[in-house]
Amino acid sequence: MERPDLTSAIDRLRSRGPLVHNITNYVVMNSTANALLAAGASPAMVHALDEVADFAPIAQALVINIGTLSAPWVAAMEKAAEAANAAGVPWILDPVAAGATAYRTETATRLAAMGPAVIRGNASEIMSLAGEAGGARGVDSTKGSEAAQDAARRLAKRTGAVVAVTGAVDYVTDGERMVGLANGDPMLARVTGTGCMATAIIGACLGAGLAPFDAAVAGLTMLGVAAETAIRHANGPASFQVGLIDALHRLDDAALVAGVRWA
Repeated sequence: MERPDLTSAIDRLRSRGPLVHNITNYVVMNSTANALLAAGASPAMVHALDEVADFAPIAQALVINIGTLSAPWVAAMEKAAEAANAAGVPWILDPVAAGATAYRTETATRLAAMGPAVIRGNASEIMSLAGEAGGARGVDSTKGSEAAQDAARRLAKRTGAVVAVTGAVDYVTDGERMVGLANGDPMLARVTGTGCMATAIIGACLGAGLAPFDAAVAGLTMLGVAAETAIRHANGPASFQVGLIDALHRLDDAALVAGVRWA
């Protein structure tokens, strides 16, 4: 199968500097914004129900992350998705902890049916959205990413979205094609919000005009290669987090192409 061409992904992102509209959770707002800035995008954290319909169409991409749910935020997410769809703005869904509670699962399922270009989650989240028992433990997955490959294909076919399952190996599928990516480092799991960073960077790649499949592969590879750089000088999770932002800032297309590890 022909793999996505990553030779100009970062240059394209940085030359366009897409405005990325984020409706994300309280825990990761700062780290997500810093990751987007380091990658070359412009982050905006706009959540209010009264303005999301006006803001979504002026952005180049929308990121919806359901980490800290509340009824007003769910309404804002749905309104923003509708406005983005109407304006032709691509968006990505992060179904954080889908499967953990009925409310969370119902919200994620409803949003997944609204036309996201990409859905990015861990194995438990993707399996839950596909209608399987995913074994979620809060925001953590109890399944390896390889266990969700079939569920990811089914979810992609049902929703029309590219589905990215992240774990020790990341898998990206459009329901027919599937690629595996083996970049990253276990320390990513010791810093809160790195999955949310991955979602936001994929959103930035969408905003730069990359096709959904290519955007998912490029975004995940960017974070994975940056993590491998950051761990070299890290003393623990805190210095790793700082190093990850620095590594994203320094990353270029040559390093991305040289560093990608297909699985």
